[in-house]
Amino acid sequence: MSNNQTFIAASGNEQWLKQYYFARAAFSVLWVTAALTIGQQSFAIAAALLIAYPAWDAAANVVDAARSGGLAVNRSQAINVTASSIMTIAVIIALTMSMNWVLGAFGLWAIFSGLLQLGTAVRRWKTSGGQWAMVLSGGQSALAGAVFMYQAHTPQEPSISTVAGYAGFGAFYFLVSAIWLSVTLSRRRVHEAKL
Repeated sequence: MSNNQTFIAASGNEQWLKQYYFARAAFSVLWVTAALTIGQQSFAIAAALLIAYPAWDAAANVVDAARSGGLAVNRSQAINVTASSIMTIAVIIALTMSMNWVLGAFGLWAIFSGLLQLGTAVRRWKTSGGQWAMVLSGGQSALAGAVFMYQAHTPQEPSISTVAGYAGFGAFYFLVSAIWLSVTLSRRRVHEAKL
């Protein structure tokens, strides 16, 4: 593959990641908005939102991996799909027990998915821009998961707003990565136009 072909392939991949990160940010913003409004009014809606969050993560990782060479090539995403799918089922079961169980499940998932996201970002670091924000996001997710695990064992029953804060930070990092890639691609087009 020539340098020009490699350059075009890298630009195409970054264009996909930009769109993907914007979509992830938009979903998280909508999810947080719903969680902090209608999710506070109805347990059924809160439950549906809590189930949808890891299910969406699993689906998003499947799509991203498919666009990036497949799950066989992207091991961290393949594991993340499995973890998020299992967590979707775990949240359904935890909802029949208590919100403490739900928060504990989210904590465990946040640790695993955060570390897997960090691994994916490190792997992409050399080929795609904006990965520093994904590394930070993955690390912060793992730390938030540990806090969730601790809070799950306290007497106070948590609410969906606890998870909403976590999702809000996720939206922020996806948005930062998307904007970073947008600027990178724009500068590259300007540079190409001058050649």
